[in-house]
Amino acid sequence: MSGLVLKLGPKERVLINGAMVENGDRRSKISIKTPNANILRLRDAIQPEDAKTPVRQACFAVQLVLSGDSDPEEARCANLRQIEQLIEMFRDAESREYLKKASEALRADQHYKCLKMLKLLIPLEDKILGTATH
Repeated sequence: MSGLVLKLGPKERVLINGAMVENGDRRSKISIKTPNANILRLRDAIQPEDAKTPVRQACFAVQLVLSGDSDPEEARCANLRQIEQLIEMFRDAESREYLKKASEALRADQHYKCLKMLKLLIPLEDKILGTATH
């Protein structure tokens, strides 16, 4: 297994299995070799007050697992229900493929991949809800 490679900008912060890691003054790459490590880039984190739409709420719920604030086993059913609700909202093939991959990743305890797939839906959700930013 090749693992996950994180490319970090100067002073960028990331949570790795609950530990805050801050990059130095230069760009760098970190290879995560441990399978199913919980990784959350803080620049990508959704703040609680921003989790106001269905996709953002689903992302935030998965993010809580990655940050260590939710137990993966306890959160799994609720997270899967959120994904199933999103399947009802998104009818296009591309979105449904993202949701299928998010669900598969969640079932395989690959929360980072699940979050990555869900975040791909945010621009479409913004467009549907008329909340897109320019």
